[in-house]
Amino acid sequence: MVAPLEPLEFEPLGSEVYQRLCRARAFIDHCYDHPLSLDQMSSQACFSRYHFLRLFRQAFNKTPHQYLIERRIEKAKELLVADNLRVTDVCFEVGFQSLGSFSSLFHKYVGHAPVTYRQRVRERQLARKQVPGCFLVMYGLDSTM
Repeated sequence: MVAPLEPLEFEPLGSEVYQRLCRARAFIDHCYDHPLSLDQMSSQACFSRYHFLRLFRQAFNKTPHQYLIERRIEKAKELLVADNLRVTDVCFEVGFQSLGSFSSLFHKYVGHAPVTYRQRVRERQLARKQVPGCFLVMYGLDSTM
């Protein structure tokens, strides 16, 4: 989840505007796996689409669409590691309409193709099982990809 921003960063927007933007962001978090339009997102904050787009970018340093893509990619990372779903199934499970766009966006945000990401994380998990946990903690190696 995204941490709330410091109040000083939001003084120009005002707390009511911030709350409305957070309501829209929560809507995106909840419905990330559905096709969402800018109109649907902006209606959650009760702003016109372009005003919402401008305010969202100002508040969160990314567009609503970028936030939605990041949310989908984060969920895809969880599914790729936790489940034995095919990459195609993960793609559709998190709301992408095309395997090609999913794969290219995943690579752009994560730095690896989905299959490579899954393989690397699983190899790391296997390697960790072979090393005592106290050693990993002691040397600060207990972080995930």
